[in-house]
Amino acid sequence: MLAAIGLLLFVSACGTEKTASAEKKEMTVGFGVGTYEEQFRKGILPILEEKGYKVDIKTFSQNMQVNPAMKEGSIDASVFQSTAYMEGINEQLDMDMKGITFVPTAPQGLYSQKHTSLEDVKDGTTVALPNDPVNQERAVRILEELGWVKVKADAGTTDFNLSSVEPDQYDISFKVLDPAQILVSLQDVDYGIINGNYIANAGKKITDALKIENTPKQHRIIVSINKENENKQWAKDLKAAYESEEFDKYIKSQDKYDGFILVDSDKK
Repeated sequence: MLAAIGLLLFVSACGTEKTASAEKKEMTVGFGVGTYEEQFRKGILPILEEKGYKVDIKTFSQNMQVNPAMKEGSIDASVFQSTAYMEGINEQLDMDMKGITFVPTAPQGLYSQKHTSLEDVKDGTTVALPNDPVNQERAVRILEELGWVKVKADAGTTDFNLSSVEPDQYDISFKVLDPAQILVSLQDVDYGIINGNYIANAGKKITDALKIENTPKQHRIIVSINKENENKQWAKDLKAAYESEEFDKYIKSQDKYDGFILVDSDKK
């Protein structure tokens, strides 16, 4: 009888050990172009590698390529999109993604090469805006806060378009561009609203903006995974790395992240 019990305990222990060892220790993380990949490579990757993970980093030339890669299973997680953007893509691509934590987020800002003040605005002033609905809605809210335009009450977020915008104090002319192109096109417009990660990636300071957005929670950048993986250990370890004191110290030690909204300002 004792021998049988011993054998049972041994088999049980082996089974537990096998389950534990079967936990995934590899992950592939996808990024768009910008600073979020650098944050990960220098601040998160060392933490995960110390825990024994083998991590593959995939950087896509266009943000629109990232979520289809998640759907087809070529990446396990992504760091490039906001909650609002993710929810729109979930519906559009019939996906079930979930944000597991925020990452240090670069707010949008209003920049100019032609003007040093917002007081130069007048009828006919040209403002460059991002071409995707979510970032465009964010950009227009900056102009609304300045009193330059009005936004209709029924304007959406993931389905936003400029038909929802009306003149307020000024009749603004919009130039719609790919978000990554606005910075290099500033010489062609009076003002441009630029996602802060492109500013930081170009070695410029977010705090040099003439106006910085008060970034709503739904527009802060998140780590996205397929919801079915949220209880996997690798997902928990990825979340923990972003919320760690070690990563926080790294971000705060880098001047290029001045003006970023930090993870610990409002943990998920």
